[in-house]
Amino acid sequence: MKLECSIEKIKNAILKVDKVTGKNLTLPALDSVLLICSGKSLKLRATNLSLGVEIEIPAKISKDGTVLVKGEVLSNIFGNLYQESQVSLESINNNLSLKTNNNNILIKCQPFDDFPTIPSVSGNSFKIPAKKFIDGIRSVYYSSAISDIKPEISSVYIYPEDDNLIFVATDSFRLAEKKIKTKQTHDFDGILIPFKNISEIIKLFGDVDEDLSVSLTKNLISISGGNIYLTSRIIDGNFPDYKQIIPKNHTTEATVLKQDLLNSLKIANIFSDKFNQVNLKIKPKEKLFEISSQNADIGENKTKISAAMSGADIEASFNYKYFLDCFQSINQDSITLYFDQANKPLTIKGVSDNTFSYLIMPMNR
Repeated sequence: MKLECSIEKIKNAILKVDKVTGKNLTLPALDSVLLICSGKSLKLRATNLSLGVEIEIPAKISKDGTVLVKGEVLSNIFGNLYQESQVSLESINNNLSLKTNNNNILIKCQPFDDFPTIPSVSGNSFKIPAKKFIDGIRSVYYSSAISDIKPEISSVYIYPEDDNLIFVATDSFRLAEKKIKTKQTHDFDGILIPFKNISEIIKLFGDVDEDLSVSLTKNLISISGGNIYLTSRIIDGNFPDYKQIIPKNHTTEATVLKQDLLNSLKIANIFSDKFNQVNLKIKPKEKLFEISSQNADIGENKTKISAAMSGADIEASFNYKYFLDCFQSINQDSITLYFDQANKPLTIKGVSDNTFSYLIMPMNR
């Protein structure tokens, strides 16, 4: 292979695909990036078997060819190339020659015969603006379980409902649901994308402005757009019937400014115990909305917040971290908290926003 291309383009591609490489003792090729040079473009591929990605960039091709190079080596080299605009790559006797105005580098190549193929997924397909799809995932993924003990909740669940795509995640202590309006109806069963693949999907497609093409089979999902093609394994399992735990009614309602609540929670966390516990006391008739916390080694804190309240008095305790996580998904300046007895989940929504709901289970006091 022999080519010339923009350093900025190949650098961005390498830094992205290298994140997908993985270590595997039985398949050492997985820690490397496959470079395929043909036609008028250079394709860079990486996979860890659960996730695969291919990024295509324009290049001036003098000779077609394929090489496999350790991803960490490529990433370290291109991450430190500055004040350069063009790079020349050429395969020479199982080595990759890399030349710029100021650098002349020779990199050992790896045998590429054992490098796995990235599957082409042809199944149920639809298109969706990249920003909407990433917004759906980003709004809920932090609520997924991190452990793989229960893979069905260590995932983001996506399913169609009317003209919406619904994104849901839960770790059984809290739950986030985001509804994304689409221009078409979708005909597929719900899918579970592994949590460990979600952050890379967000990084790869987070700055794409065009529509994404999504294709589904029983075991795989592919996402393509912005010169990036990605495949991810789909978890074989059933997501919990979460709608049955969503409270149908509420006994107490409180609307507060998001920033006021955020500031108060941060202060409360300073004095929270090892379980990150903060306490909420709401008394609508007394116009009292109070957050408190106590730590035997540090001290205690009580903060009052201005709020519009209605309903019955209530006191409940929650994990500060779970509370804080949802703020990234709420764009409104004010949020409403819905309580249905002290032992039932707290529901949080942005004011006048029916697209996002967040539930937190109370802690035992």
